[in-house]
Amino acid sequence: MCFVFDFAPTRALRQLSVYGIGLSPNEPYPENAVKDLVSFLPVLAYDGANMTQIDAGGILDIAMAGTSATLLARKWESALLVNVDNDTLRRIMDNPVAMAAVERIEGWRALGDNVLETIINKSDRIKELKKKAKEKELTKKEKKELSDEEKEFKSKRKLVQEKLIKFATRIPAFMYLTDFRENTLQDVITKIESGLFETVTGLTVADFHLLVRLKVFNTEQMNQAVFAFRRYEDASLRYTGIESHMGLSHYGLYDTVVAKV
Repeated sequence: MCFVFDFAPTRALRQLSVYGIGLSPNEPYPENAVKDLVSFLPVLAYDGANMTQIDAGGILDIAMAGTSATLLARKWESALLVNVDNDTLRRIMDNPVAMAAVERIEGWRALGDNVLETIINKSDRIKELKKKAKEKELTKKEKKELSDEEKEFKSKRKLVQEKLIKFATRIPAFMYLTDFRENTLQDVITKIESGLFETVTGLTVADFHLLVRLKVFNTEQMNQAVFAFRRYEDASLRYTGIESHMGLSHYGLYDTVVAKV
């Protein structure tokens, strides 16, 4: 059994796709040729949280655009995009304007009243019980309380995380609809296409500014996700013979700009 590791997936999978296509010179569809090869030589990719097997179409996508549609979608559904630690939740809860903003996120009210306060209170109670457990044996009732509190705490935190991620998944739709590619996404949202942003996401620019300032969004992960989207969009259009933005030399990411490579 042999494993090959490569940290330059575009290069590695381009070589794999060329080799696979070369093995079947009479096959008119490249995807079918690569499919035969990867049935014997599976390709695994790390999407930021899990290892996943890439199909032939995904391999050709990565070779061409640096990512596949599936991996790109997972980047925008990643829990890493948003921060839901207690400090972040407290910052939201202590700011009435921020609370009003998150309550405008689709489906938030279904979480129930005072969901952030409940999460923080349960976190504090769990810490209290665990501290007590270090000093002496918990009673049967306390053990059950600890177990129940942990389950509800994890469940509610996950629900909050999912709602914030649901908002993040609207951002690719906004990027697709706007024509600005070399400006940072933050500038496009706040200075250029604020009306479009509100229509697509349901949040105003002021809401967005505030949530960014409170560090609800992980800017490093957001930059990576925006870059993957830009490259995939560019490569997909080029594959169909469309040059959407002539002379494009830079990609505007979330809060920075990088040279197009």
